[in-house]
Amino acid sequence: MKKRFALLLMVSMAVMLVVAGCGGGSSDSVNENKKELTAWAWNVNVKALEGAAKEYEKDNPGFKLKVVEMSNTDAYQKITTGLQAGGKGLPDILLIEDDQVQGYLENFPKGFVNLSDKGFDDEKSKFPEYKVSLLSKNDKIYGFPFDAGPAGVFYRTDIFKQAGVDPKSIETWDDYIAAGKTIKAKTGKDMIGMDYNNDDGQYRIMLNTLGTFYFDDKGDIAFTSDESEKAMSMVQKIKDAGISKNTSGWDPWVSALANGEVVTAPTGAWFSGSLIQQAPDLAGKWSVFPIPAFEKGGNHAANNGGSNFMIPSASEKSDEAYKFLKYFSTSNDIQELAMSEGGLFPSLNTVYETDTFKNAGDYFTQENIWQLFANQMDDIKPANYTGNYSIAKDEAVKAQSKVLEGENVKKALEAAKKSLANRIQQ
Repeated sequence: MKKRFALLLMVSMAVMLVVAGCGGGSSDSVNENKKELTAWAWNVNVKALEGAAKEYEKDNPGFKLKVVEMSNTDAYQKITTGLQAGGKGLPDILLIEDDQVQGYLENFPKGFVNLSDKGFDDEKSKFPEYKVSLLSKNDKIYGFPFDAGPAGVFYRTDIFKQAGVDPKSIETWDDYIAAGKTIKAKTGKDMIGMDYNNDDGQYRIMLNTLGTFYFDDKGDIAFTSDESEKAMSMVQKIKDAGISKNTSGWDPWVSALANGEVVTAPTGAWFSGSLIQQAPDLAGKWSVFPIPAFEKGGNHAANNGGSNFMIPSASEKSDEAYKFLKYFSTSNDIQELAMSEGGLFPSLNTVYETDTFKNAGDYFTQENIWQLFANQMDDIKPANYTGNYSIAKDEAVKAQSKVLEGENVKKALEAAKKSLANRIQQ
């Protein structure tokens, strides 16, 4: 009996040692897994994340980041589905564009990590007010600001010179139209490419300079505001002046600029990267001047595009994700990397004093286009996208299409407001 008991004891001890050994390995694995994050992103944002992860790992051994690349359309479908399921299937880090943030915060108020509770309020002064406002709900911030889209007018310096047009003389949209007529008469080139029936980019930029958007600061539909009518009337005026080309979709728009059919592009700073990639042979023939105002001395600042990173509340590694994204969003070196490799204009204001922002490069003729954009950041007005941005844009595009076909501006915007109100109530 004693021998049997001793044997059982030895076997039990051996089993315990094996289990303990396995447990130790499991603990190490868990600790390691806590430093392995997953992110969803697309396009040049993927490289930005991967580059940041490599730098972060140098001071954080064991850290790993898996970036799953997908289109933004697929990402938003998966994000919405995941949030509806309480966060099931979502990664630790989500890339979310400016125009989508408020909709997610409204529809899923508990879906994202409250960064204010983790101390990120201490970093808010490093970003423009419009970005902080965009990412906030009830005075709490829920996202890390990333790239921004301060707008300017990219223009062909050689064609302007050929037509005898000085870009410094263009202060207002009326000046812009007059310059466009001169360029069209002397060179046959169109001043601007616009998608008449599928996008309202110029209308949105104009609204932003006027301090409003589809919705006012209370969330009420603002299609019939004086500012909205003024902006839509100007889009109509540009078309009626005979200086625009109907470029339906991204590729035709970029192609028209690259092959010289169109000579200006009022758009976000991120377009610099697209020009360099799509028209490398035009180096030294492009520069930028400010977005025109509606009257002399008026506001020239507007935002067009931009994105942010958010952490789903369901992430079991939110602390590690927070540490990484805080580093990512507040590091000058990382933001410079994202800008130099992907043309992603940083919203981090401390980076504007670095060498990157003092070096214009050899593509643009202007001494430094980046400071032009940086100087606008604090003057950009917040846009109240609300959770109904997508359907509001749909109605705005329909209204623009009617206006450009000759319909009265006020009538078209009143119809858009009525239609949007009905869709919101459904």
